[in-house]
Amino acid sequence: MVLTAEDRKLIQASWGKLSSEMDDLGGEALTRLFQAHPQTKTYFPHFDLSPGSNDIHRHGQKVFKALDGAVKHLDNIRGPLAELSDLHAYNLRVDPINFKLLGKCFHVTLASSLRADYTCQTYLAFDKLFYEVADVLSEKYR
Repeated sequence: MVLTAEDRKLIQASWGKLSSEMDDLGGEALTRLFQAHPQTKTYFPHFDLSPGSNDIHRHGQKVFKALDGAVKHLDNIRGPLAELSDLHAYNLRVDPINFKLLGKCFHVTLASSLRADYTCQTYLAFDKLFYEVADVLSEKYR
């Protein structure tokens, strides 16, 4: 899926509205992931996975920072995500389906934060972005 100029504009405008919440949104998305898809917890054996834990919060910040890098480089998201792709494929061996599941959880998190600003067009733009991110993070498995 290719991001259009309008998609990029919607993503960047929406992302800018989230600046005051960036420290928390990644943790919220991870909490949703662990609650909706408990099998994903197996990749975090040494974490306290209870909602609101420091482990989830800190890892959520890392996840959100990675997405922030992708948003800042929408023309070439492979660059900022290359190291994460290697890490998740070769070291952590995360099942690629989990990247898609996390994208769905981010949709819910963004919708609850942006509310009326998370329009159908905004949803579709972010869906393309999350698809591309999952694709980049999964490409080493092929």
